[in-house]
Amino acid sequence: MRVDLWDNEEYSYRAAYGFMPNIRSYIHDDDIMRNCILVVPGGGYCMVVSPEAEIVAKRFYDEGFNCFVLTYTTDITTSIPLKKQPMKDISRAIKHIRKNSKKYKIFSNRIFLCGFSAGAHLCGTICTHFNELEEKNEQYKNVSDRPDGAILSYPVITTGEKTHKSSVYALLGNNPSSEELEYFSVDKNVKIDTPPCFLWHTVEDDLVPVENSYFMAMALKNKNIPYAHYVFPNGNHGLSIASEEFFKGEFGEEYTFEQLERVIENLKNNTLIDVSEARVKELKEQFFVNNDQSKNEKEKNSQEKKLEIEKALDMYADVSSWPSLAIKWINKINN
Repeated sequence: MRVDLWDNEEYSYRAAYGFMPNIRSYIHDDDIMRNCILVVPGGGYCMVVSPEAEIVAKRFYDEGFNCFVLTYTTDITTSIPLKKQPMKDISRAIKHIRKNSKKYKIFSNRIFLCGFSAGAHLCGTICTHFNELEEKNEQYKNVSDRPDGAILSYPVITTGEKTHKSSVYALLGNNPSSEELEYFSVDKNVKIDTPPCFLWHTVEDDLVPVENSYFMAMALKNKNIPYAHYVFPNGNHGLSIASEEFFKGEFGEEYTFEQLERVIENLKNNTLIDVSEARVKELKEQFFVNNDQSKNEKEKNSQEKKLEIEKALDMYADVSSWPSLAIKWINKINN
């Protein structure tokens, strides 16, 4: 089930192209009250990627959670800095879920986030700046947006030297102020009431340096916030749940690409808003010239593909353990 997070008059991000931030639910068909996971995929604040969306929600659903996937505001054109809009989206998502906890059969004090990469940055941002945003909608004014815990998977944490520069650029633009950089550097804003966090990363991450999770772990330690921190020796960025389905490319529905698809349609029609000619050219090359998968990749025989999947499952067997470790951690902090 899809729920849009804003009324039309509440949402005004100029580069949305008709997209509305939303959540999709995965709720058990029974009357058992359950813990909640809100999955927040990454995508460098340029898109919301499907390999970290439904496939993750279903993994936690199968473990007994009632789950949601958040599709928040992004901007692949990088023309209009997002600023606090994604943070507003996740804040509203948490409030909506908490306000409707009985309807969704979840414990209102057991709402956990599970974010990846830039999505993990977004989770970290609301973990450190909860209850700070102005709420004009009366039905949500007295509802807290504080998560009860967060799983931060290969997270963007710092806005400093070890950051993922493209994420910060999409979020804050080309010339962010020192105050903005400080505000969105998650490790610098950990407080004594920041929710507990479960962190995991790989040493070999080639996009978001592993130091990001270390920065967050130290910030949590310094404030005596309960946390767990796992660093796996091997693996590139974006391993998601590292399951057989993941390596097969069976990610589930691709609804998180809605805003991206709307941008591509406007790119075709030359109706993008405030996008430089240079960026338009880059986007056309990305989506209309170089967007086809390699023919060799498509034409790989099934046996060769099967061997590749078996090799990946063996190589990343340790990484694939993180959901089980995270669930055990959630159970501990609930007791």
